[in-house]
Amino acid sequence: MNLDRTITLGDAPLGWRDLVAVARDGARLVLSPAAWARMANARAIVDCIVARDERAYGVSTGLGALSNVLLHGDQLAQLSKNTLLSHAVGVGPLLSVPQTRAILFAALANFAQGYSGLQPKVVDGLLALLNLEITPCVPSQGSVGYLSHMAHIGVTLLGVGDVQWQGRTLPAAEALAANGLQPLVLGAKDGLCLVNGTPCMTGLAALALADVERLADWADVISAMSFEALRGQIDAFDADILALKPHPGMQQVGRHLRSLLDGSEVVASSRGLRTQDALSIRSLPQIHGACRDQIAHAARQIDIELNSVTDNPLLLGSPQAYRVMSQANPHGESVAMAADLLRIAVAELGGVAERRIDRLVNPLVSGLPAFLVSEPGVNSGLMITQYTAASLAGENRRLAQPVVVDNFVTSGNQEDHVSLGTTAALDLHQSLLNLNQILAIEFLLAAQAFEFLKTQSFGRGTGRAWRLLREHVPAYHVDRFLAPDIAQTAELLRDPAALQGLLP
Repeated sequence: MNLDRTITLGDAPLGWRDLVAVARDGARLVLSPAAWARMANARAIVDCIVARDERAYGVSTGLGALSNVLLHGDQLAQLSKNTLLSHAVGVGPLLSVPQTRAILFAALANFAQGYSGLQPKVVDGLLALLNLEITPCVPSQGSVGYLSHMAHIGVTLLGVGDVQWQGRTLPAAEALAANGLQPLVLGAKDGLCLVNGTPCMTGLAALALADVERLADWADVISAMSFEALRGQIDAFDADILALKPHPGMQQVGRHLRSLLDGSEVVASSRGLRTQDALSIRSLPQIHGACRDQIAHAARQIDIELNSVTDNPLLLGSPQAYRVMSQANPHGESVAMAADLLRIAVAELGGVAERRIDRLVNPLVSGLPAFLVSEPGVNSGLMITQYTAASLAGENRRLAQPVVVDNFVTSGNQEDHVSLGTTAALDLHQSLLNLNQILAIEFLLAAQAFEFLKTQSFGRGTGRAWRLLREHVPAYHVDRFLAPDIAQTAELLRDPAALQGLLP
């Protein structure tokens, strides 16, 4: 737990960086008094509905295709418990701890709006899971938009299932008891609230944005090194030329590249070497910039969703004058499309990086020793790293296919259009893992190319990046076990602090 930072839900809009601070960095989460008051008001409306035996979807009726079945008395609490147990049907590998914590954060952000109606003690239980770092074991597969992931989180409050706590996996009931917590007894609507909305896809997509942003920065740094190693023509990055096509991302990448390459004797001595470069190095501002613009658009969509009310039904008004509104805010079309768009950007960043990798190892176009080794022939050098990059880039192309249009019918034709937003977000996480490896390979190769050019000075930023890598991975002289080099470089790229001082 990061005791130095506390994030407060309920008074002002939050962004995806706040979610990352809690989910990944361990910041403490609290809800404002105003948020608790809003939730208490909505719960009082639920209590009125129950006391008056009124018909309201999910409060006094069954769910989905069973929405016309009216329930009474003890059946309402039993419905909530049964909802969690019957919806906890996920399969496959578990989500990581930060991924599950991200979902928890997004769920609490939704509840803090005060339109859901679950008991405040349930919210208190979810907060305790986050702040005590008791993380439910949540299978990653099985969601067409929502439901199953949150159900696995919800059953933890009942003392059901397993959790990860203090570095080990143990029964939820045992972890609760060790922290002085009792399993909860749910009431009307609690179960539906816990499985509803878009926290799964929103939390996962918001968490991914930290990696997207970091890797977009690394793509600029590493591609500048490749540009320099391949003795690119710097006029392509001229500020006056780029200003004639004023996409914001393109201007940002242009500034990055000019700063990174500033002072490079290699670049200065290469002027006029060729009329123009291949597109994979000449059009870095255009390609990387377009990706940055799409990332910015997707981030806006995800931030809006993170601050939205996504439950169903919603409880408006006061116990004296209320409305119970059945609607479709839990539909995650916006987040699903944003995650699809991000995977396209990630695939493009990785795809063009693979093209640069190919040029670095190919002596026909690089002007460098074959496969970046001093004695090619007896040494294969870095030849096969391009194969790995091509494989990963190919996988990212497949993962870039839109998920949101691949639709299904569920719940007896009641839910006949689903977003598949959680799948879209999980695919995004896999795409980012692949991009991290592709850029690690390019970093290795560009740095190795620098070994053959170091009689001249490098750019202010590119030289610093080269020296940074050499603190972790030595130069390549003869063939050696390469997988650890890739792994070490990939780990370096995961460290946000490593970028400090490289970009303006």
